[in-house]
Amino acid sequence: MNPNAVGGPLVQLVPFALILVVFYFLLIRPQQKKAKETQAMLDALKPGDAIVTTGGIHGRVVKLAPDEVQLEIAPQVRIRLQRAAIGQVAGKGRLGESGEQGGESKSARTEG
Repeated sequence: MNPNAVGGPLVQLVPFALILVVFYFLLIRPQQKKAKETQAMLDALKPGDAIVTTGGIHGRVVKLAPDEVQLEIAPQVRIRLQRAAIGQVAGKGRLGESGEQGGESKSARTEG
């Protein structure tokens, strides 16, 4: 028996298997979880929701279609965009003139 061959070829595969397990838990699994959360957010959209697009545009959902959303970004100003361009849901209701939800200004928040 060769003293250098400890355990044979199966033992040589153990480090590769461990690397695959680490990659799964550190890279693949979190990415799948994030994708599920994003899809759930897009599925839960309703007219009236305040959103922020991936490009930084704030608006309120006016109309929903299977692949598109119509946003009101200012009074009487509406744009259409793909659902995939929605970055986050900022809340429900109208956005204020300065972009904050509910019309609350920055000075009103800092005074109290």
